[in-house]
Amino acid sequence: MILTSKSNPFIRETAALKDKKGRRESGLFLVEGAKMVRECMRSGLETEAVILAESYAGEEFPDAVRVSDELFRRLSDEKSPQGILCRVRIPKRALCPPDGSCLLLDGISDPGNLGAIIRTANAAGYRQIYLADCTDPYSPKSVRASMSGIFFTEIYIAPRAEILGALSGVPVFAADMEGENVFSFSPPEKFALAIGNEANGISEEVRHEAEKTLRIPMRAEQESLNAAVAAGIAMYALKREQFTDNQE
Repeated sequence: MILTSKSNPFIRETAALKDKKGRRESGLFLVEGAKMVRECMRSGLETEAVILAESYAGEEFPDAVRVSDELFRRLSDEKSPQGILCRVRIPKRALCPPDGSCLLLDGISDPGNLGAIIRTANAAGYRQIYLADCTDPYSPKSVRASMSGIFFTEIYIAPRAEILGALSGVPVFAADMEGENVFSFSPPEKFALAIGNEANGISEEVRHEAEKTLRIPMRAEQESLNAAVAAGIAMYALKREQFTDNQE
């Protein structure tokens, strides 16, 4: 059977997942595109339903829901839909201290930046990511920008004070325009890298708790870097020894 009615309860709930309210009420988020769906399933996250467009001719999935192409476009957040998406259960995680080096994202407001930071964090080995007053990491734009990173990292969303409490005993290094050169700084094995809001930087609460501020050196003509770019540079700079080939 192919669903065609936009008033179908399943379709209405799925369409609502593009908005934060719908995700909060249902505990689900959307993953779109063949590669992203496969990576999501590989990660072990709970896939609640797979939805295929009527014209989709790719890999088949047992119990997938088929919908008309017109209806799929209504559900999709892509400009050029691939014809496949899935509904995924948002992981429920109790706030806890990190196992190793982690990220503290402090007021990141752009979903594209947030997704890109999560993508780089996964690549660079920052498995645990704490979000204080950030945009929703499970929005379609953020999930898409994370390029599967959100499936393989642990996301914790909580007030700043609670996150800082969970990070008690872990040195916090705040990325800032002032401070020590990140490329000459030697961090301990375990630390939290704090990345601030795109316009206003690190909050006063996090700055107060930070052990050091670290800067990325730039030419005088350049005022600043994009938050995701700066985060990526800092993440790799602080773990540079782990990514150096020790070949004679």
